[in-house]
Amino acid sequence: MASFKFLALAVILCTTTFNLSADAADVSYDARALTIDGQRRIIISGSIHYPRSTPEMWPSLIKKAKEGGLNAIETYVFWNAHEPLYRQYDFSGNLDLLRFLKVIQDEGLYAILRIGPYVCAEWNYGGFPVWLNNIPDMTFRTQNDAFMYQMKNFTTVIVDKVKEAKLFASEGGPIILAQIENEYGNVIGSYGNDGKSYMYWCANFAETLGIGVPWIMCQESDAPLSMINTCNGWYCDQFSPNQNSPKMWTENWSGWYKNWGGKDPHRTPEDLAFAVARFFQYGGTLQNYYMYHGGTNFGRTAGGPYITTSYDYDAPLDEYGNLNQPKWGHLKKLHSLIMSMEKILTYGTATSKDYGGMMSSTVFEYNGTRVCFLGNANNRDAIRIDFEGKSYTTPAWSVSILPDCANVVYNTAEVNTQTSVMAKKLPVEAAPKRHYDLEWLWRSEHIEHLKTSVENSGPLKGVTYANQLLDQKLVANDTSDYLWYMTSVDVNEDDPIWGEEVTVSVQCDCHILHVFFNGKHIGSKWVTNGQYNFLFEKSAKLKLGTNTLSLLSVTVGLQNYGAYFDKAKNGILGPVKLVAPNSLEKDLTSNKWAYKVGLNGMERRLQEVDPKNKRQWHPNVPFDRMFVWYKTTFKTPKGEDSVVLDLLGLGKGTAWVNGQDIGRYWPSFEADNNGCVSFCDYRGAYTGSKCLTNCGKSSQRWYHVPRSFLNDEDNTLVLFEEFGGNPTFISVQTVTMKSAFAHAYEGNSLELSCQGRVISKVKFASFGNGTYGSLVKGSCNSPNSLSVVKKACLGKESCSIDASERTFGHIACDAPMKNLAVEVEC
Repeated sequence: MASFKFLALAVILCTTTFNLSADAADVSYDARALTIDGQRRIIISGSIHYPRSTPEMWPSLIKKAKEGGLNAIETYVFWNAHEPLYRQYDFSGNLDLLRFLKVIQDEGLYAILRIGPYVCAEWNYGGFPVWLNNIPDMTFRTQNDAFMYQMKNFTTVIVDKVKEAKLFASEGGPIILAQIENEYGNVIGSYGNDGKSYMYWCANFAETLGIGVPWIMCQESDAPLSMINTCNGWYCDQFSPNQNSPKMWTENWSGWYKNWGGKDPHRTPEDLAFAVARFFQYGGTLQNYYMYHGGTNFGRTAGGPYITTSYDYDAPLDEYGNLNQPKWGHLKKLHSLIMSMEKILTYGTATSKDYGGMMSSTVFEYNGTRVCFLGNANNRDAIRIDFEGKSYTTPAWSVSILPDCANVVYNTAEVNTQTSVMAKKLPVEAAPKRHYDLEWLWRSEHIEHLKTSVENSGPLKGVTYANQLLDQKLVANDTSDYLWYMTSVDVNEDDPIWGEEVTVSVQCDCHILHVFFNGKHIGSKWVTNGQYNFLFEKSAKLKLGTNTLSLLSVTVGLQNYGAYFDKAKNGILGPVKLVAPNSLEKDLTSNKWAYKVGLNGMERRLQEVDPKNKRQWHPNVPFDRMFVWYKTTFKTPKGEDSVVLDLLGLGKGTAWVNGQDIGRYWPSFEADNNGCVSFCDYRGAYTGSKCLTNCGKSSQRWYHVPRSFLNDEDNTLVLFEEFGGNPTFISVQTVTMKSAFAHAYEGNSLELSCQGRVISKVKFASFGNGTYGSLVKGSCNSPNSLSVVKKACLGKESCSIDASERTFGHIACDAPMKNLAVEVEC
C-alpha cells in the first residue's frame, strides 16, 4: 500500500495578496465564477458582524481574517439596530457600518453586504424593529404593502449611504455582492402566492437601486433570473444553482450557536475543511464561513428566544478575537492551496470519476496544467484507489488535494496545525487572591404594584391602561425586557371566592414570569424546555377589600426565525384567574390593566456612572435576594489580553461596565448531563448536537468586556440581579494562551506560536513512530527530540521546526512515516 507523501507546504503555499484600487471595478458573473474586471475569481469569505464586536477590534479581526487566507468579509445589516425607533437612525459606535466597510477596504479585502433586511442571525427579532407591529395591517415578509414600504425605505437608506461613501466596487469600493432578503426559500411555501409575489418584488426593487454589482438570494431555489441563488448549510458540494450562475455558498456554518441551558457545540477542523475542499472539488467558486468571528451579543441583541450573550460559534476566531487553533490554521493552509490553483479551478475543464463506496476523483485541466482532488465521503473506512498509475489511500470523510496530480499536499483529515489551549485566569496583579478586593454596594429594585384599585388609580407616570391583556411586543416596543401587568380585584365577605387562600392562575406566553400578590412575591416560573407557553399556579392570601396583582413578564430575546414569526404571541395574554378552593373562579382577563415598561432602577439610570446616585447605594450587601442592584469598582487588568467577568454565583440579570451594557447574564442556568463527548469523531455528517461539551455546567459563566469599554485605571461595574445570587464570588479575569501542542508528519514543518506570549517550557517532544495526534512516545524516537525543540523554541514567541532526520538525526524506525509531536507552555 502506498502511503501519503506530503510535500512541504511552504513549497506550494504563498501569501495571498489582494490589490483593491480606488478605481471602479466591473463585477459580473458567468456560469463558472464571479468575474472582477474580466477575471474569474475564487472568493473565500468569512462573516464578521460589526455590532458583535467594537470598532477598536475591527482592524485586528479583519487582519487576522486576511492572514487566515480570506479575500472577502461578509456582514449582515441590522435594521432594528440602525432604526430602533421609527425614522430615528443610529450609525454610531459599533453600528458604524461605513467605518467597518472602510476597514475591510483598507486591508485590501472584498466585502459582501447582506442587507436583507431580514437577517435571522440568532439576532433579536431577526433584525426587524418591533415598531413595525404598530403599523396597521402589517405582516412581515410577504406581499404586504405596509411591510414592503418600510423595507424599501430602510434598504434605500442603507444603499444611499453606501453609495455616498463610494463603497460598492462599481464606485471603487470593496463591495462585490449584495443580498436582498435572506433564506426566504425556507418559508416561502407558508405564504402561498403572496410569498412568490413578494420574492419577485424584492428582486425587482433591488434592481432599481443601481448598485453596479450582482445581487444574491440565499436559499431561494427559484430565485428570479436577475438574482444569483446561493446555498446555506453544513455542506453545499451537491448544490446546483437554478440558472446560468456560479456555485456559491453564502453560509458554511463553522460551528453553531448556544442557548441558555445549552451545551457548548463544536465542529471539528477536519470536518469543516472536508466540506470546503469538497465544495471546490465539485465546482464551487465562492464560499463564506458563517461565522469567521462570532463575537458577543451585547445589550439586548441576542434573539432566539434564549440565545446566549456569547456568540462564539466555535468560529476560526473566538469570541474575543483570538485564533481558534487548530481550526484557523488548518483552514489557512487549505485557503492558500485553493487560491494557488485559482486559475485552473475557474477556467479549467473538470473531469470526475466515481470509484464506488463514496470515493471519487476530480481532475481540473487548463492550458496543460492539472490539479487533482481525491474525495472520500465514506464515514467509516479509508479507501485505496489506483489513480493515474499510483496507489493512494484517502482517509474516511476526507479530501486529498494534489496540485501536481501526483503528490498529496493537503488532506483535510490530517491536521498539521497547533492546538492552542486558552485559559481564563486572574490578572498577575491580582494573584494569589481569588479576585480583586471588590467592595460592593447595593440597593433594591422597586416592585411595581397599585396602591389602590386599578379603577381609582388615576393616571400615573409611565403607566398606560387597557381593558384587556396586550401582547408584550406592542406595549414595550422592544425598549426593555421587562413589562409589568398590574390589576386589582375587590373582594367582600359575600364574594363567592372569599376565603383565606386562592390560587393565582396565569396562562403565559412568556419566557419568564414573576408574580406578586398584594405586594408579596408568591412565585416565579421560566421556560426550560423550549416551549414558550406555560401555566403558572400558586396559592396566595386573599384579603377583604382591594387586592392587587402585579405580573412581571420578562423576555430573553424575541423569536428570530420561522414563517410568520412576527405573529408569535409574547407576554401575558391570559386567561388570568383567581381560583377558590371550591373551584369557583374570578376571571381577571378582561379587567382594566395597568402597564409599565422597564425597571425603576433603569428609569433612574442606576446603570450609568453618575455620582449623583452615590447616596442611594448601601453597604452590607444581601445575598440570594431577588430584584437587587449591585455596584462595585475594579482596576483595569494590565496588558492586552481580553477581559472577562466570571459571574458564577449570580442568578440572572444584566451587567454594565462603565455604563456599557455587556449583555444578559444567566450563569445559574446549567446544561443537563446528557449528550456530551470527550472525543469528537470528525467522520460523518455534522449537526449542531453532534460534538457537545460542558454538560452539567453553567451554560455561560464568562462575559466579555472589550478593552475599549474600560478606563485606564478604575471601572464601575453595575449588576441588576433578577433571581438572586452572591456577587462576592465575581472576579475579573483575562483570557490568555496557556499552552499549545502540535504534530507534523515527516517532511513538513511544525510551527508553534504563543500568540504574543513567549514559550516558557517544552513539556513534551518526540520525533519518531508515535501515534499521530497523541503526546505519547512510540517504540523508537530520536534521543535529541527534547533538546532540539528547546533550542528552537524556548524564550521565543513562535518557532518552526523541520520534522526530518536532518534536524533530529537518523533513527531506525520501521514505520512508513515518522512524525513530530511537541507540547509547550506559554
